[in-house]
Amino acid sequence: MRKLVAALVSTATVVLVAVSLRAGPEAPPPPDGATFQSQDAFGIVSGVYETVRRTVRRNETLSDLLAPFNVSAEDITLLAAEARPVFDVRRIRPGRELVVYHADDSLQTARLAVYEEDAVSYVVFDLRDSVSVRRGTRPVQTVVRTVSGTVDGSLYESLTDQGVNALLAGRLAEVYAWEIDFYRLQKGDAYTVAFEERFVEQQSIGIGRVLSAHFHHGGRLFKAYLYERESGSEYFDEEGNSLRKAFLAAPVEYSRISSRYNPRRFHPVQKRYKAHLGTDYAAPYGTPIRATGDGVVAEASYTGGNGRYVKIRHNGTYTTAYLHMSRIASGMRPGVAVAQGQVIGFVGSTGLATGNHVCYRFWKNGSQVDPLREDFPSVEPLPESEFPAFSETRDLWERHFAAPDARIGPAVAVAP
Repeated sequence: MRKLVAALVSTATVVLVAVSLRAGPEAPPPPDGATFQSQDAFGIVSGVYETVRRTVRRNETLSDLLAPFNVSAEDITLLAAEARPVFDVRRIRPGRELVVYHADDSLQTARLAVYEEDAVSYVVFDLRDSVSVRRGTRPVQTVVRTVSGTVDGSLYESLTDQGVNALLAGRLAEVYAWEIDFYRLQKGDAYTVAFEERFVEQQSIGIGRVLSAHFHHGGRLFKAYLYERESGSEYFDEEGNSLRKAFLAAPVEYSRISSRYNPRRFHPVQKRYKAHLGTDYAAPYGTPIRATGDGVVAEASYTGGNGRYVKIRHNGTYTTAYLHMSRIASGMRPGVAVAQGQVIGFVGSTGLATGNHVCYRFWKNGSQVDPLREDFPSVEPLPESEFPAFSETRDLWERHFAAPDARIGPAVAVAP
């Protein structure tokens, strides 16, 4: 990472910096007096065959695709059998591209066909001397790009207006999942971000990692730096604090789990089997219930099944709810910010409950999940021994962001 950042900073007048180029094994030199013929993107000698490119349609099979090019049913069967170890021909999907290489004659007999699984991977069906099938990959170049902008309507719109893949919005939301609710961005929020983008033949095929970012939101500046440790990569702020914040292990202290998350549980009140999408913590009447993470109250109300409950939205990914309260804590209403560990209510048995407990419910990306099975990140800061190396990476990114030409328009990628 430090070599990458140093290369980037030393070329601060460009926006894109190549960091990886995977072009496969190096080809051997040609024999004396000989030259290699040029090859196309799939490693097939150019100029030998005519080509036809078409898009696979719904319900088309390998036979449907190759039969019009004078390929016999016997050869198609052989191709399917040869392909089995590397590719299941039943997985040919509509919308994918197929390139057929055929002889320059009236029959247009196929000699090769290339099925593009995605922008990188492809399958070659070879019908020349003997039937064979092989996989291949195109060279992928990863570059670092730095962009800066201001949110007007939404982050998505701001990025697309700059010609940036809107998937970067999702990457930033992941980086700042515990700091910023990207559903509540404000007009005038601003960002500068350095990120990886992957290219095949100068065409962008996706966004990689966010390497560093500054995000101005709600009058505050949130900084993020990706730092590589032996245990893996992690984002930290300028002081070496992890951007990942864990939930509390339980919403009540000195409690026990009386009923776990269970997709098919016999309900003690309704006397029938139904999904129990929460975790019950039994505790004495009136025991304080704590918010398991920082967030904003989404609901604080009463329903027949939930009894008195509070629902908290933590960020664009996570939401929690606390059911069957005897009473809701004073001040709990929609829009109120709460801190991790703050008392939001008290244990009771209102609604469909047989005893004093809190039913703790947990949503991830809109779906209820078992929080006891989630691998939540730790909040441990960097150890003092790692801080010098981290600060070197941090300072290099800061110098890059401060460079006057670091956020200008497109530029040519350069080697590190």
